[in-house]
Amino acid sequence: MPELAVSLCGLNLRNPVLAASGTFGYGIEFEKILDLNQLGALVTKGLSRQPIAGNPAPRLWHTEAGMMNSVGLQNVGVRAFIADKLPKLRQYTVPVIANVFGYAIEDYLEVVRALEDTEGIAAYELNVSCPNTKEGGIFFSSDPALLATLIAQVRPLTKRPLIVKLSPNVAKIDPFAKASEESGADALSLVNTFIGLAIDIETRKPRIGAGFGGLSGPAIKPLALRLVYEASRAVKIPVIGLGGIVTGEDAAEFLIAGASAVQVGTGTFLRPDAPLQVAKQLAKVLRKLRVSSVAELTGTVKFP
Repeated sequence: MPELAVSLCGLNLRNPVLAASGTFGYGIEFEKILDLNQLGALVTKGLSRQPIAGNPAPRLWHTEAGMMNSVGLQNVGVRAFIADKLPKLRQYTVPVIANVFGYAIEDYLEVVRALEDTEGIAAYELNVSCPNTKEGGIFFSSDPALLATLIAQVRPLTKRPLIVKLSPNVAKIDPFAKASEESGADALSLVNTFIGLAIDIETRKPRIGAGFGGLSGPAIKPLALRLVYEASRAVKIPVIGLGGIVTGEDAAEFLIAGASAVQVGTGTFLRPDAPLQVAKQLAKVLRKLRVSSVAELTGTVKFP
């Protein structure tokens, strides 16, 4: 499907559909279910400085049109990933984007430094939806100045593309998009989950063990589309859109809103090969719309 090929931050992708972080494990868990090389790219589960056990159960709750989760960024830690997961991923040609997070700037720096000494990583995606414990719990994603400081310190460590994954839990997305671009980000990905609450009326307790959880899935798509539209018009760097994409038409909407590529996350809970199915359906959408490439759709929304 040559009409799907895109160039993103210097990465040549066979299609614009990426497997999102957090719902696709480390990628290798899916190798017997689908051909990883057919993906546009895969984004790993978030990697931290040290292993993290995650939040108490229950961690997931299915909503009417999506899912809430509070997994707590459980992961094996960057060094175990490098030793045990990355060698297996190197067997594939699919671009591997490492999702990186931390609770202090030093955490991000150490993870990136560790990954810089390895082969097989195509780019980094910084998950900034974490509280900076050294700054009184201020979330990196809720303070443009703090976000800019983080990116500016990570940027000199690598020549690999640096993608910043923004949170939707802010009053306005423009300042964060601009701060990311000005500090050295090569692209943005948005949105991360919306913070929500589900309650069991019998026990009168939250249905999520940690209390609040992140809402994802089709329920958030209209909100995510609006934020992608606004962010793409605030910056010149590419935007990767995500939030409720389960069909090729969903992907096309994000492209038209201003995204250069998309990610599929919660959809993989419905069917593990959802990113591939979305890509195939997107090819049909392009033919239906009589456009020859993804680029012809990007940013073409027409407001009255």
